[in-house]
Amino acid sequence: MEVSKCRRYTQSRAESEEAYCRYSRWNSRETRHVLQRRMTSNGDMPGSKIEERINLEHLYRLKQSFEEADEDGSGTLNLEEFKKVLKSSLGLRGRSEDEIVSLFMKIDSSSVGQIGWDEFCTYMQLEYEEKEEAYLRQKEVDIHTPANLEHMPHRESVLRITNMADGTFAAVSQDGTISFWNGVMELKRTKSVMADQNSNRQKAKWVTDFVIMTHFNKLILGTGDREIQFYELSTFEPYCQVTGLETTPLKLDYCCVGHDECIIMYGDSDGCINIIIINGTGETLRTWKKMPKTDGIASVTLEKVAHSRLTKFLRWSVHGDWVGELRYYDDIRSIISCSNHENSALVIGCTVGSTHVESQLKEIKEHTYNPETADRKLKIAHQNYAQARKRLDVDQTSFRIHKGVKTFDFSKQCNIIVTGGMDRIVRIWNPYVPSKPTGMLRGHNAPIFGLFIAEEEHRVYSLSQDKTIKVWDIKDQVCMLTIRPKTHRIRGDLQACHYNRASKGFAIATDHMALLTHRPGRAQQRGDVFYTHKEPVHCAKYNPSFKHIVTCSDASVVKLWDFETGNSVFEFSQAHDGNAITTMTFDNTGRRLITGARDGRLKVWNYNNGHCLKKLERDDGYDEVTDVVYIEMNKNRYIISVGWDRHINVYTDSAENIRHVQHPQPRWPDDVKNGHKEDILAIAACPPNMLATSSYDGEAIVWNLVSGHIYCHLRAPHIEEDVCQELDGDNSISSLVFIPSRKTNKDTVQLIASGPRGYLHFWNVYNGGSLFARFSCSTSKRAAINSMQLSADDATLFVGDSLGFVSVWDIDSYCMKSPEDEPPPSITCWRAHIEMITSMNLVEENNVIITSSIDCTVRLWTTEGHYIGTLGQNTAWDIYDPSTYTHPMVPYDVLVDPLSMPIHPVLEGHQTSHEIIPQESLDAGETGKEEEDEEDNEEEEEQEEEEQEEEEQDENGVQDDKDGRKSQSSFIMTSYMKSGRQMFHYDDDMIAAELKTKPFKHASGKRLRHEQLKPAVLDKGGPNAYQTLKCFDLDDTPPMTPPSRHRNKSDDPFGFSSF
Repeated sequence: MEVSKCRRYTQSRAESEEAYCRYSRWNSRETRHVLQRRMTSNGDMPGSKIEERINLEHLYRLKQSFEEADEDGSGTLNLEEFKKVLKSSLGLRGRSEDEIVSLFMKIDSSSVGQIGWDEFCTYMQLEYEEKEEAYLRQKEVDIHTPANLEHMPHRESVLRITNMADGTFAAVSQDGTISFWNGVMELKRTKSVMADQNSNRQKAKWVTDFVIMTHFNKLILGTGDREIQFYELSTFEPYCQVTGLETTPLKLDYCCVGHDECIIMYGDSDGCINIIIINGTGETLRTWKKMPKTDGIASVTLEKVAHSRLTKFLRWSVHGDWVGELRYYDDIRSIISCSNHENSALVIGCTVGSTHVESQLKEIKEHTYNPETADRKLKIAHQNYAQARKRLDVDQTSFRIHKGVKTFDFSKQCNIIVTGGMDRIVRIWNPYVPSKPTGMLRGHNAPIFGLFIAEEEHRVYSLSQDKTIKVWDIKDQVCMLTIRPKTHRIRGDLQACHYNRASKGFAIATDHMALLTHRPGRAQQRGDVFYTHKEPVHCAKYNPSFKHIVTCSDASVVKLWDFETGNSVFEFSQAHDGNAITTMTFDNTGRRLITGARDGRLKVWNYNNGHCLKKLERDDGYDEVTDVVYIEMNKNRYIISVGWDRHINVYTDSAENIRHVQHPQPRWPDDVKNGHKEDILAIAACPPNMLATSSYDGEAIVWNLVSGHIYCHLRAPHIEEDVCQELDGDNSISSLVFIPSRKTNKDTVQLIASGPRGYLHFWNVYNGGSLFARFSCSTSKRAAINSMQLSADDATLFVGDSLGFVSVWDIDSYCMKSPEDEPPPSITCWRAHIEMITSMNLVEENNVIITSSIDCTVRLWTTEGHYIGTLGQNTAWDIYDPSTYTHPMVPYDVLVDPLSMPIHPVLEGHQTSHEIIPQESLDAGETGKEEEDEEDNEEEEEQEEEEQEEEEQDENGVQDDKDGRKSQSSFIMTSYMKSGRQMFHYDDDMIAAELKTKPFKHASGKRLRHEQLKPAVLDKGGPNAYQTLKCFDLDDTPPMTPPSRHRNKSDDPFGFSSF
């Protein structure tokens, strides 16, 4: 202890200053961003964590207060001195002392009772470094490279790529060829819509742009002949076209703004935005379809469109150069367009324009007093319908950008516009502040070709002319990923690009069609399914000291969650250098976390800031650690682990051992000679002197914890019953649980084992060990038991299996005095996950059970099976308020999984159809039919007497056969019913017996009522209807003369000579 004190408290002043400077890094730009992101509107932090309120000014005050409060001159503060320092330096008035005590416990992970200035700085520095790393880790972008390349069916350059509602990509080239690609860029269909029109033309018609009219299943094309053509999307047959446009439509867009209303827009080479507003879309399209045809397609002129009752045409002069892109956003009821003209690089404008009240009143007045003049002006206005007008200043917002804008994107959710152009800079704008961009993203070395906003991930994807793809973070305005041509291997000149926000795929058209997708992960957010980790979760533990839930994943990531709300508190990664964490436990104080992984190592952590305190390693290899326990015995503390090395490894946990890397004690002699022969999977301790381990071969061994000798070997007898093939040969025991209240009673059960073959085994460990009970607790015999949890009063057992089911059993008086043949009473059962449950934790003070699974989720349930929530979901809960629970809903993946469907009692074989019909319905049905039954009683009695006579005659002849087949049929039924999936086999005797019972007499319903009341067919004798049918003979068709094999040249086979 003295050595440890000297090591901890004899640091020089220079080292303290170095620690102070090292912690001052948390006030750097990056870490300030972490704090700013967590700040609320009033400047305080969400929640009540004191360490999150400390800034650089507080740090200066704390350092001075530490020196002043050190009364004994040891350089450290105890808990009371620490309380005074924090209250005086931070002004914590009205703050609960529990928060200060919690912070003191987090820093004093070794439970010494004192902390120094260097320990305080180290804790704060590591905490914020891990928080920054966790924040960056959440923003990691993983795109699969190289790109998926497919040959292009287009002969001309592709104009645009878009995606349809089902995720299919559609691309159109200048020659009118349309190609459809599925989500993995496989060509599904190709069609040329211009082939018929170009067949009769000397000069081929070319397409300028296209857009899909999704609500009316149409395809809209703009052509170089100043036309807008409509095609059926299903058959690609021409539907109609609008001709006589003033200019060539360069860019098209479509938007449905109402039930039967839509807007069709196009930008032209004059920099004008042309808008066609259609009020009755269905009726208008049908009217256009009936117009006279030109070149085989119904045509309507733009003039008729402008003067129609259901349509309106507007033409706005917006840009000083041709329109590069335009889109209509119904969220803001505006059109956004861009061009290379600097003064009108980007314009946000309305569609119709504001109403000028004074001019409108003037027109009304003029029409009243001078109708001829008004009619003349109206006629002139109709003739000038295509004349471009300027919008009022209040109707549009112009952004002046150097060298113009080639591409842009808008997000209402993020409230930003991103633009890119020839100057190679990606600018982020507030749509309502055109004077200055909110951010400028530099890094491209060529003009920007495409921009796309991913709202859910808060990212911007940019593509430049040199085919470099960059992914930007909107909040931090930094580049998260750069993919260069050498990486994605896309060759050729860029023609078009598109980002599918649904499938998160980036389609690029060059000489090939290329697709870049995000690398698929096991846990991808979809719908209403929320995930705790991105990888399978192997263990989750509840810490009552800090009310935290600690979870560990397959990617060596440790996360801390607030038990009361489900919010994320802290996380750190690479705990075991990327190796999966398989087990974990806490020390006796709850301040340190011990984790074991597949690399064969154990690590001791101050998990509140991710500081590794010790490493526990073996010298003889790095076999996987499967389970670990922490034991305190005679004031000595030990960490005991088991794993694939098939031995028990004991490590001492002493403050006097100052080594960072520690090795286990010598192994027990009985462990070396008579221990396990297969991999050890589980370990359980029952202080003061019992320890149990189980292995893959189905053997459990009980040890004397003090001497290391073996109490007994426990091996279950072979199960004669047939089991599902999925568990064939699996004798593993994955979990062990002691019953502490029975450890001194030698006449009852002390140990519960979760195997072999998916059965719970109750063992008495005294006198060599004896099996008291065995039963299958799973809903299906296909499931193995992976986790168990016992309540504090040893009365309730929670069991989790490989199918994700949780079953609860009452074992309060089970096997107390003698072995049992029947299973204990079942309390409840529900499905918590769709895959194997890896761990369970019971929080009895709140009646909550925590389950983790390899389906990447950790979920909280009440002990009655009510769903509280999943760690990682968007909404928080209050553990003390049941109204905030997700109950009565269940997890979506559990709801839709086929195995979650309840099994019908008849299909299970436990009940018949008559047993599950409510007795009330039988009574009601019998009461309603009493009168009708009385009328038919006589006829039924006569039929029964006749049937009985026939049965008596048949019984004498077939009784011997029945006796011979009885045992065989019962054997067949028994063998089929033993399997996990219920299978049925009926023989002739069973069918005959079922028919004799006449089940329709004892049930209700229209169908059964019809069976009961339908008139019986009486046999009156004589010939039946079939025998009275008349038969007629058919005349034989005369045979045809076979053709001759030889024919003279003079023969006239067609008879032309007769003419």
